[in-house]
Amino acid sequence: MTIPVAFTWDGDAMVPLKRFRRLCDQQYVIGQDYVLVEEQQRSRRSHDHFFASVDEAWKNLREDVADNFPTPDALRKWALIRAGFRDERSIVCSSKAEARRVAAFIKPMDEYAVVLVRDAVVKVCTAKSQSLKAMGRADFQASKTAVMEILGGMIGVPPETLAREGARSAA
Repeated sequence: MTIPVAFTWDGDAMVPLKRFRRLCDQQYVIGQDYVLVEEQQRSRRSHDHFFASVDEAWKNLREDVADNFPTPDALRKWALIRAGFRDERSIVCSSKAEARRVAAFIKPMDEYAVVLVRDAVVKVCTAKSQSLKAMGRADFQASKTAVMEILGGMIGVPPETLAREGARSAA
């Protein structure tokens, strides 16, 4: 795995910041060509706004569904999975009974995973990480929009209203 390196454009070349020079010597070969792509970092403000909006949605869940989501994080991860921001793994078992046993074994390993059994197949869905390191700006924004739509629908408000309330909470 290549570790990201910060560079400065000096008008002729991209020069690594001093603290990254030793890493560059380890990762790169002199004379070999590399493609440099600018990574757009998402803002801390957008990150905080999203998590405040999820918290607002969680506080406003209907009583009949609130017990399914003991924390805002449980709600966020469920919504990420539902919105397609998930990792999926399937396990093919020899029988329906074995599939039920495997599912029962797997479920406690990740309290936020969605574990489904269909015939003799166990499907495990886990939410993609939204950490600053794991999810770039574009993917984060797409996941944020999709989750806000799901959560807004759950509490009966337009996503824009949820976003506005989240902005007030985050401020």
